[in-house]
Amino acid sequence: MNFLKFNLALLIVAVLTMSSCASEDDGIYFDKVNEITELKIEYSEIELEILDLVNNYRIENGLNPLKKLDFISTIAKTHTTYMLETGLVNHDFFYERNEKLVTLVGAKNVGENVAYGYTSAQGVFEAWLNSEHHREIIENDSYTHFGISTECNMNGKNYFTQMFINK
Repeated sequence: MNFLKFNLALLIVAVLTMSSCASEDDGIYFDKVNEITELKIEYSEIELEILDLVNNYRIENGLNPLKKLDFISTIAKTHTTYMLETGLVNHDFFYERNEKLVTLVGAKNVGENVAYGYTSAQGVFEAWLNSEHHREIIENDSYTHFGISTECNMNGKNYFTQMFINK
């Protein structure tokens, strides 16, 4: 009987110890999340132009404009760099980008458009509009925020990743 009481007391101490540390860990975790999600990045001229083209198009079609969120652009940049390094235009590892946006900024839904080779914002934007799937992402009324990343390879060809979320 004393053995049972001892084990029960030990279990209670262990549970209380674990729960008392949780609030401190949460505070540190949330501070780091805030640091990550509040990053400020600089946008290139072509990136800003694409964002403007998307918002102008949305407004012209009775949709709400999207808010630029630097953290989305940071996530998009990881994929643009990946495409540049592999030389392939794709949506590889979309699930991971989606999870980061859901976990760190509270995204409820995530969309992504990628492209390669266009030299102007207008060119890539028109290509996305001419593709039913890409246009549907741009026209999705549930999206509230977006971000973009563009990188140029050694041959002067651009890789693009534009991401959309609703928050």
